[in-house]
Amino acid sequence: MSNYPFDPNSLLFPWYPPPPPPPPTPQRSPLADLLANIQPKPPTPSWDNVFAGLKITLRPRIFVSYQHSSDQYYYNLFSQAFHDAYETVYDNSLRDEIDSDDNDYIIQRIRDEFITGTSCTVVLVGPTSYQRKYIDWEIKATLDKQHGLIGLQLPNVVPNYRGMVTLPGRLNANINCGYALWHELIWQQLIANPALLKLHIADACSRPKYRIANQHEIKKQNG
Repeated sequence: MSNYPFDPNSLLFPWYPPPPPPPPTPQRSPLADLLANIQPKPPTPSWDNVFAGLKITLRPRIFVSYQHSSDQYYYNLFSQAFHDAYETVYDNSLRDEIDSDDNDYIIQRIRDEFITGTSCTVVLVGPTSYQRKYIDWEIKATLDKQHGLIGLQLPNVVPNYRGMVTLPGRLNANINCGYALWHELIWQQLIANPALLKLHIADACSRPKYRIANQHEIKKQNG
């Protein structure tokens, strides 16, 4: 070891200043640490959480069978009265687009494209409904699916001298056997109080399926 004193200006012994001290670490109080540890952790976002927060209200769908040329006005009233509670479905577009003489094929199309997805069929019975083959086919497709069936007499129907109304044959058979519901003077009540329809649909859909009468020959032509 050398006995010479240390000379900071000497080239042989260069001197460097010491590095600055590190900045002090901020201190957290024990209470802050405790509160941070007990706070609930936010859930990890996921598609399940997103969809669970959505509230989507779907209206039940009902099929409405009616004679378009004479009873369209009453269908419009019916659809407007029950718009908030039900989505009404009818097959007018299918009548226009199908050019086929195969009745079974058309009934299948009615069943698959219009009756499927509904729970009940409401037949608006007008003065010539019993003559229309499409109404018969729509009732048959409804019974094939074992859906509820309701007949509703329209105000434009004039009963005969005995006070009777001529009904579509397949509808009449299912009224007689206790499967379908039939309402003669309830049109005004339904339009004034749409909540009544929910009760009638629930009743129609709860009828025992063994009562269904659907063996009749299908109507092949109007009249």
